Amino acid sequence: MNVHFSSETIEWPTPIEFFEKLNSEFSFTLDPCSTHENAKCIKHFTRDDDGLSQSWNDETVFMNPPYGREISKWMKKAFDSCNQSGATVVCLVPSRTDTKWWHEYAIHGEIRFIKGRLKFGGCKDNAPFPSALVIFRPLLTMQRVA
Repeated sequence: MNVHFSSETIEWPTPIEFFEKLNSEFSFTLDPCSTHENAKCIKHFTRDDDGLSQSWNDETVFMNPPYGREISKWMKKAFDSCNQSGATVVCLVPSRTDTKWWHEYAIHGEIRFIKGRLKFGGCKDNAPFPSALVIFRPLLTMQRVA
């Protein structure tokens, strides 16, 4: 459990059963925040590929971003990719409703709070924080921002 409270890693692999349920609903085409080993889509970007600088145009994206300080950059990319490029982006994020990034970006999407705590890949214990899905869909997001 100590690793959850440390900065040893900011990358937590998505539980496969959780992803598969979402994939059956959305049919994802891109995983921009992965390693080659834990990628959930054939088309994926690793840290070396720098998913923030890649195009997500017209993709259906599953994003489990790094949970550190850079999460704000990933949420901005998701929000902008939806509004400017027509991407649908499903973001698996910590439910941190008190943060600046939540109020700047997450609040403009469809929010689904996850019951219970997820058990991320490689961990024997559940996460010590609640999670949420933030879904940016081109029409829905544009209507809320307008």
